[in-house]
Amino acid sequence: MLAQDNKLLLIGQVTNLSTIPIRTIRYYESLGLIKSSKRTEGGFRQFSLDVLTRLAFIKRAQNFGLSLEEIGDILQVYDQGQVPCGEIQEKLEQKLLDIDRQIDQLLTLRSEIQGLLSGWKNTAHRQEHTICPNMQNAR
Repeated sequence: MLAQDNKLLLIGQVTNLSTIPIRTIRYYESLGLIKSSKRTEGGFRQFSLDVLTRLAFIKRAQNFGLSLEEIGDILQVYDQGQVPCGEIQEKLEQKLLDIDRQIDQLLTLRSEIQGLLSGWKNTAHRQEHTICPNMQNAR
C-alpha cells in the first residue's frame, strides 16, 4: 500500500474532490496546466495529490479574470522552482487597467443610450432605407 503522501488519484476521484468535471481536467492536461503521474495497467490516468492544489489555483486565477494562457505562464514559473507572485501581481495590475478601460467604455455607451432614449419617438410609418429612424437618424 502506498503512503498517504504518495497516494495517486484516478480522474474520477480528482473530479469528486475538486468538483471540476472530467472533461475540464482532460482539457487542462492537454494544455499542460496539470500532469497525470502515470496510468494504470488499464490505461486510466493517475494524479498525485498536488493536482488538487493546482486545480484550486487555476479556478481561483480564473475567478480573477486570468486566461488559461496567463495561468499557464504562471504555472511554468512555479514549475521552474520559483514563486510566481511577481508575475501574478503584474497580470492582476494589467487586469485592473483592462477593467477600468471597460468601465469607461460602458459608461460612455450608457450615456449614448440614455441620450438616444431621451429623444425617442415611436412611429408607425415605415421609411424607405430605414429600419428604425430613432437609431439610424440619431447623432
